[in-house]
Amino acid sequence: MQHTQPTGYYFAPPSHWPVVGSVALFFLTSSAVMLFNGYGAGWIPFTVGLFTLVYMLFGWFGTVIRESEGGMFNKQVDMSFRWAMSWFIFSVVVLLFEK
Repeated sequence: MQHTQPTGYYFAPPSHWPVVGSVALFFLTSSAVMLFNGYGAGWIPFTVGLFTLVYMLFGWFGTVIRESEGGMFNKQVDMSFRWAMSWFIFSVVVLLFEK
């Protein structure tokens, strides 16, 4: 099945994934405060936050993959994704070897 390359830059539709990620981070930080202060029940929000974060990551990356496989990205967007990941990896390597 051939997809035509769209023209212009792709703008994703509004997404609920940032809100899900914020909820996950809220639970994780709340659990950190509870655990640092000796509350044993802090593991409950930690577990909720961790599973919510994993759910968000799979869902958000799945959405991006479906958009890419659906032909919504043109070569410019694809190249910007690749350059962004390359610079990220480069920065991590530089920071790892910094004294």
